[in-house]
Amino acid sequence: MTIKVGDKIPSVTLRHLTAEGVQAVSSDDYFKGKKVAVFGLPGAYTRTCSSRHLPGYVANSAALKAKGIDEIACVSVNDAFVMNAWGKEHNAGGKVTMLGDGSCEPTQALGLTVDRTEAGMGIRSQRYSMVVEDGVVKELNVEPSGEYGASSAEAMLERR
Repeated sequence: MTIKVGDKIPSVTLRHLTAEGVQAVSSDDYFKGKKVAVFGLPGAYTRTCSSRHLPGYVANSAALKAKGIDEIACVSVNDAFVMNAWGKEHNAGGKVTMLGDGSCEPTQALGLTVDRTEAGMGIRSQRYSMVVEDGVVKELNVEPSGEYGASSAEAMLERR
């Protein structure tokens, strides 16, 4: 079942790379007491994800934070090492937290998977954005397959 506005984010483990190595963080702890703009995408280094989706959130991070967003997180079905390297290439440090979902557990728990096996990618995430406030989904924008727009940083800013 796909998550919807008003639902609590499922209790899952996300991972990100820090100076101390890969750190596991529970979704309960990560979202507690703050408003987080989350965007999910099919894969690090993929075409639209690299040319538009991640760069849009990096470029608009200050504007989103000025509108009340405490943190911005990018989630993809890639490991924390890949997410970290990709984030560095796009200067995401201090702007977008790069969260790895190497096992696809968080994406499955959200009900936002897409089967890209025919393209050689396996099970991935749909393209989406959401605003999560204190662990509860307040806004959710899931893109139709192959589309980009509603989940962009620019569209999120327009809705604020």
